Amino acid sequence: MFKTTDLYDVHLENLQVAAPIFRDFGGKQRFYGQIVTLKAFEDNTFLKAAFEADGRGKVLVVDSAGSMRCAMMGDVMAALGASHGWEGVVINGCIRDSADVAGVNIGVKALATTPRKTVKRDQGVMHVPLGFADVLFVDGEYIYADEDGIVISRDAIL
Repeated sequence: MFKTTDLYDVHLENLQVAAPIFRDFGGKQRFYGQIVTLKAFEDNTFLKAAFEADGRGKVLVVDSAGSMRCAMMGDVMAALGASHGWEGVVINGCIRDSADVAGVNIGVKALATTPRKTVKRDQGVMHVPLGFADVLFVDGEYIYADEDGIVISRDAIL
């Protein structure tokens, strides 16, 4: 099993290192895969659609502009992602049902929790570069996450 610290020691500045702003919530503490990006503000319609697709070897990265007003996903959505093989999700925003999300076999990193759910407006944009946490998340690049943080590589390193 990999450690982000070891990956950094080997690859140094060839990796981007995300700012340590995320908390761990999912049943997997360590996860990695090819990045799939989603920009969606306080609307999880596209997140659900992404999780309904085959996610084997992939990690969904969601930019909700750091919103603390509502949760982009909860336990039902986490279970949906896990059932379609997603390795994990990184959310620049909140989740809910955190105690139940912890029991789902998927990696989940987010800023915080809140009980409020999103409004469904069918808004979001998939496969666009996302800039947050001092890094640029690009569709098709690779993300590695564990208890120590997140590193990003242009190419697969595992």
